[in-house]
Amino acid sequence: MLLMQFSEKTVDFPPVTTWTPEEIQAHIAFMHDTNKKLSEAGELVDAQGLAGPDQAKIVRAGGGGAPVVTDGPYPETKEFLAGYWIVDCDTAERAVELAAHVSTAPGPGGEPLNMPIEVRQVMVAPAQEM
Repeated sequence: MLLMQFSEKTVDFPPVTTWTPEEIQAHIAFMHDTNKKLSEAGELVDAQGLAGPDQAKIVRAGGGGAPVVTDGPYPETKEFLAGYWIVDCDTAERAVELAAHVSTAPGPGGEPLNMPIEVRQVMVAPAQEM
């Protein structure tokens, strides 16, 4: 899984809300092109962008297991997951290569953002004996 996680500590580009429409379109086109290439290579399992933290809900079990929901925005939020790709690669090195490519998505002025992309293996439960 390739995780696009933003943090005040890990990015040095302005918020997307300040980008021009052309910069946003170029960024989205890059993501669509990346997804198309991954799909054509048979490596794409799923990819999704996520709503911002201002639309998040934190859910915990309350008394009797009833949901207790806390809505955003969360002013204390310093990082958030912006999107993800689940890829099926032959090697861990390939996943790292894909993450490096995604990191180069264009931002303001068309410059590569060099976003940090976290690479994590999706775990598989051990086979249960019957």
